[in-house]
Amino acid sequence: MAERHLYLEHDGKVLLVDKDGKGPQLPEKGRDSCDGWLLRLPTEEEAEAMGLTWEVKRTNRFQLGEDWHVVTHALPDIEWPEHWAWKDNLISDSGVHPAARDSVYRTLHRVVSKVILRNPSGQVLLQKVKRGFFTGHWTLPGGFLDYAEHPREGAERELIEELGVVLRLPDPLGETGEPRAGDDKFIVQERIFTADGINWVSFTYLLDVEDGLEFNLKPDEVEEARWFEPAEAMSIAASLFDLEAFRILLEED
Repeated sequence: MAERHLYLEHDGKVLLVDKDGKGPQLPEKGRDSCDGWLLRLPTEEEAEAMGLTWEVKRTNRFQLGEDWHVVTHALPDIEWPEHWAWKDNLISDSGVHPAARDSVYRTLHRVVSKVILRNPSGQVLLQKVKRGFFTGHWTLPGGFLDYAEHPREGAERELIEELGVVLRLPDPLGETGEPRAGDDKFIVQERIFTADGINWVSFTYLLDVEDGLEFNLKPDEVEEARWFEPAEAMSIAASLFDLEAFRILLEED
């Protein structure tokens, strides 16, 4: 049977209780050793006993070791939880129950940046990848953002790393430095795909390129890159983010 928890977060603060369900409690940032866990997430009954109410956002189910956990993520009806734990402090305290620390981890967005390359004939480029979530399938060029990297810069870096092409995305507002003229066409998407609750955010840019673009594929990552008619690309693309980007960016253009 899965252990059930209530994850209440407001403005970066999370409600923790002690082993007896009394709270709010504060973690000790950087505590690296203690006799078992000392603090945990409350149950719904314990939160109700504190007079709290909340709006449920979603429920995650995941496994830690041999144990299953069901965590309800909710927004508490409270103006400012002054005495609650900062989530950044919670994750560095080994005295906090692992289900609580893991739940914070799941609230952190995984950010990817991708590019739709379109040639003068209206065809779009897909690549068949050799590793990662979509191994053996067709996807748009792109990948995870690096730390302290703007999505435009990440998209340009991925084009170099995966396809061996140096291309610059329009940036009329100069978000990444000096303004660069051009049509700034992009879509931002957010989605949770699986029951464990990992939250994804995708930036996808549309870039028109000239004929004759030559690729130098990264051999350990990309098996093939090919131009497709948009309808065919939509029929074989593996990522739901890619499909939505095609639908919106290509249909609007």
